[in-house]
Amino acid sequence: MSKKTNTWVFILCATVFNILITIISFLVLLVLYARFIIKIIPEEGAAWGFPIIFIAAIALSFLVYRIILKQLLKRVNVEKYFDPIFGKKRPSRRD
Repeated sequence: MSKKTNTWVFILCATVFNILITIISFLVLLVLYARFIIKIIPEEGAAWGFPIIFIAAIALSFLVYRIILKQLLKRVNVEKYFDPIFGKKRPSRRD
């Protein structure tokens, strides 16, 4: 496969992986909320749980994705296998 194909396959797989992490995080946080937190807070405050869990799941998935991507970039030579998404860097002009 070419570098450009590798890049697009990586972007597609990384996007699917990030969505899966978000869904799993949301479900885990929802179960924890329903099992432990909802018993503690009053009924009026229980409605705030769903939006907070949603935002927390997005933040958690971002952190997990970032950690995994950092580890992957340490092990893989990016320039060898992937093409730049936005083009190559231009050399700086020195006058």
